[in-house]
Amino acid sequence: MSDRPIILGIVGDSAAGKTTLTRGIAQVLGPENVTVICTDDYHRYDRKQRAEIGITALHPDCNYLDIMQQHLSLLRTGQAILKPIYNHTTGTFDPPEYIKPSKFVIVEGLLGYATRTIRDSYDVKVYLAPPEELRTQWKVKRDIMKRGYTEEQVLAEIKKREPDSEDFIRPQRKSADVVVSFYPPEADNQSDLSVRLVLRPTIPHPDFTEILGRGSESFQPAIRLGLDRDMGKPVDVLEVDSHATSEQVNELEMLLCSELPHLRGFCTAQGNPEIGKLIGTTGEVLQSYPLALTQLLVAYHMMKAIHVY
Repeated sequence: MSDRPIILGIVGDSAAGKTTLTRGIAQVLGPENVTVICTDDYHRYDRKQRAEIGITALHPDCNYLDIMQQHLSLLRTGQAILKPIYNHTTGTFDPPEYIKPSKFVIVEGLLGYATRTIRDSYDVKVYLAPPEELRTQWKVKRDIMKRGYTEEQVLAEIKKREPDSEDFIRPQRKSADVVVSFYPPEADNQSDLSVRLVLRPTIPHPDFTEILGRGSESFQPAIRLGLDRDMGKPVDVLEVDSHATSEQVNELEMLLCSELPHLRGFCTAQGNPEIGKLIGTTGEVLQSYPLALTQLLVAYHMMKAIHVY
């Protein structure tokens, strides 16, 4: 059994849903047991300097990857770090923060799998890959509401960043154990999301065939398990539609909970209100069963890692 922190990586482009996914995972593991670190804090230049130099935050040269690498190595052995802080509101840096790792560490950001040494620091690696159209809508909404930009400014920034997204962010997908793609079944409905989970054989996943492989019509067509290829490699794919019922999702959740008793409080017939929370287009809090199952699955992998290492 591991006596060092278990480290999860969550990587994806700007506004891909990293913070939303992290929030529910931390609820399952217990917020008091989780340290969350954002790799955006390792930017080399502030917003004004980036504009002057003509570099985006997505470029490796714009980030202190060597310091990030060193800090992850220290956290993995349970040692504290003095972490920089990038302030997204002001576009400048705040004073650094002393961080002592908890039982679980979640590292989220843009370039979390950029080097081999950084990748080797994680026990579980997740990549978020929503459709680009949806990510654009999320980014416009977030940057207008939280960061004070106009829609034109956000769209111009996305266009400027696209070459670096293509060159440096999306290729990291191949390093993930789980690729998470939330998508709307209808183009005009951004609150009612389905999910496609690519499960790579790089870590042992729950045996969903135990439930889905017996041909039960009660799951079709809302929940499907199949084989596919992702970036040239064979993978399992679990899809959960937005219209899947709490009872259908709960049967999958109970498969996870039967192995790990700690999870049982999050596996109820009605779902747990602490996970699966999603902010709707008008700011209302919604409950998403596909999101809740995804958060529970990632938390399951982190708890399993305690006993593996």
